[in-house]
Amino acid sequence: MLEVADSLIEVDRFNHLAGIVILAGGASKRMGTPKAELILPTGECLLDYHVRQALELSAALTSNLPIMIADNGRGFSINPDLIKNSPSPVFHITDYLSANSLSNKILSSNDDKPIETGGALVAIEAALQSLKSLVSSNQLTKDASWQQSWLMVISCDSLIPVTDLWQKLQPYMTKNPDKTVICLTDDSHLYPLLGLYRLSIEPDLKRYIDDEQRQVMKFIKPIVQPVAFVKKWQNLTNFNTPKDFSRACLALNNL
Repeated sequence: MLEVADSLIEVDRFNHLAGIVILAGGASKRMGTPKAELILPTGECLLDYHVRQALELSAALTSNLPIMIADNGRGFSINPDLIKNSPSPVFHITDYLSANSLSNKILSSNDDKPIETGGALVAIEAALQSLKSLVSSNQLTKDASWQQSWLMVISCDSLIPVTDLWQKLQPYMTKNPDKTVICLTDDSHLYPLLGLYRLSIEPDLKRYIDDEQRQVMKFIKPIVQPVAFVKKWQNLTNFNTPKDFSRACLALNNL
């Protein structure tokens, strides 16, 4: 563990990981069950898998990272054994503007019936605001450099191990100061829900949402640093059907 931690901590003090948000509130019509509650072959549910992975990264970084669950108010439970002795706070957050029913209705890609979710950006905004609140309450450093730290975003349609994702994205945090979002990409798509978001973007994201905008790609396009997918990760993410999930579990077993 020490060697892993040493390699991960090699980030300057102006660019470090401040927290992790697990996005677990998306609709799962084709899957037939909420993705957060999918069961891996090990018997662990998907949300617990991501919480455990996030706790392991926090321990490796010796940072006691806040780990936030954005589940659109569904109240998905976490295995208490995972968190009972954890120094990292693990807590649910409420989507930004979640009380505004008009803002939270978006159309399903399959039909014209609205679903009760504001999309990924309102969850990311809520996580950024939560980290700002922790700063103001002295639970994070009040050093002005906190805005240059980062939020990791993990989606419940992926099985990519959190520490592996961090190790892949972390070197790009200092390569281009103008790029305040870092996410995976393959030959044809960006994966903005598997990435890092600099805390300094929070006011811009809030204004974007307040203007009734919800399109993730439109927001991140001018500020994103794409990072090429590791080939063996290709089947680990973007699963939308039980068949896709089975394929992802097999790919995870083969890592």
